[in-house]
Amino acid sequence: MEQLLHYIWRHRLYAQVPLFTTNNQLVEVIDPGLPNRNAGPDFFNAKLKIDGVLWVGNVEIHTHASDWYLHGHQTNPLYRNVILHVVEEADAEVRRADGEPVPQLVLRCPEAIAQRYEALRTIDNYPPCYEVIPTLSKLTVHSWLSALQVERFQQRAELILARLQRCEGDWETCLFTTLARNYGFGLNGDAFELWAGRLDFRAMAKHRNDLFQIEAFFFGQAGLLEEPLAEADDYYLKLQQEYRYLRHKFGLAAPIDPSAWRLLRLRPVNFPHVCIAQLAYLYHHSDALFSRLMEAETEVDALSLLQTKAEGYWRTHYLFNTASIPSDKRMGPNSLNLILINTVIPMLYAYGMHRGSEALCQRATTFLEHLKAEQNHIIRMWQQCGLTVECAADSQALIQLKKQYCDRHDCLRCRFGYEYLKGRAHPSRPKD
Repeated sequence: MEQLLHYIWRHRLYAQVPLFTTNNQLVEVIDPGLPNRNAGPDFFNAKLKIDGVLWVGNVEIHTHASDWYLHGHQTNPLYRNVILHVVEEADAEVRRADGEPVPQLVLRCPEAIAQRYEALRTIDNYPPCYEVIPTLSKLTVHSWLSALQVERFQQRAELILARLQRCEGDWETCLFTTLARNYGFGLNGDAFELWAGRLDFRAMAKHRNDLFQIEAFFFGQAGLLEEPLAEADDYYLKLQQEYRYLRHKFGLAAPIDPSAWRLLRLRPVNFPHVCIAQLAYLYHHSDALFSRLMEAETEVDALSLLQTKAEGYWRTHYLFNTASIPSDKRMGPNSLNLILINTVIPMLYAYGMHRGSEALCQRATTFLEHLKAEQNHIIRMWQQCGLTVECAADSQALIQLKKQYCDRHDCLRCRFGYEYLKGRAHPSRPKD
């Protein structure tokens, strides 16, 4: 319950009655202080009046007063400026390193808040605080979604910048690796990123004008030319022969294990073979793709640069040696939007952060605001709770809320959770 005690102190959710120390000194809270997430007291620069005297200093919070000694604060100089020890149970007197006693305040969690907090942690309904959502003001919802959108941007940018380091600072390679990962659409994302890491972009650049050779590079490094086929067709055999030549010529890294690829529960158009053929077409036709995408002024311009299809053999195949009805196998508008949302826009934001360009970061935000919201089970559940999802900026924020807060039961950092804790709504079964 210590985490909840922190929350109650920070947001002043305790009963608004005169507060007294264990020595019967009146405590007036002028400012509870700033939360500290690093080593040292829990709150910095609090302003309190204790027995009529103004104090400015730090506040430490524990469930039991004896935790002060359990954690070694009595000898730690970081705690010498603690002006108040807030506890749920005062089972000991506490002193600073210099031997001076620390005033203690017993703070009880209001029963209603304790019940709501327990419900948030244990109720299986998602999200547990759903009943309070329709009562929230548009300003409260909008400000929280805006903060979540920025948080998601920053987290994704950090992942991209870490990937950039692995790509030795090459933005084109970083873009392709990020793009490949998102061509896996979740199920094959890890396999696609692993595969992209085995590609030799310097070697491929010398053969970029030959789609067949690019396909040999791509399918060979994907381990898909190692598959045992009873009666391999001409295309497969020629591709296999070309890959062996290229691998020997450039000393290519070993291909990934073909067992990394997943086909179960995938629509044929999303099979790895088709996606790799589409990526080969895109790579063959789109030199300097990163630069062109970063210069795109609108989301429509960016989408036009991502257009791809399957050519030649792959117009009539979803797998090697298995014919299908002829089709260009173009990526549909919803899939293209997902690629734009999950690849190009985060790359644009990360590049803006890297260059210190607010204009690029703002363009990434604008793109999101102009795109249709994703439609998945997460978004549908928030809509059932009464939230209006108008664009991709909203849907991205709600995905961030679900994954980083709801799934972790981190309700004390959520603004919806805050409104629920201080309100009267209680969770029950959501309406269909």
